[in-house]
Amino acid sequence: MATEVLTKPLITEKGTKLNDKLNTYVFKVARGANKLEIQKAVEQYYNVQVSGVNTAVIPGKSKSRYTKKGLAKGMKAAYKKAFVTLKEGQVIDFYGNV
Repeated sequence: MATEVLTKPLITEKGTKLNDKLNTYVFKVARGANKLEIQKAVEQYYNVQVSGVNTAVIPGKSKSRYTKKGLAKGMKAAYKKAFVTLKEGQVIDFYGNV
């Protein structure tokens, strides 16, 4: 279940700042997942205790590029991301195997 809900962790500059200040981690999740499913999936997969979950749906963006045949247009897919705040003293180590 956890792998169906959690797609991948999003490691960005903003996410790293949130992690340092608020003990919050950012994940790309399934579009149909709700906050309770996300909380259970993170607790089960990473073996930590979650204190809160916020979600945001990121809309798709239009992309275009010039090719030999002219202008090629397309769309980048929309996705949902979750901001998961852990309880005090809990840590997820993404860089443990690096």
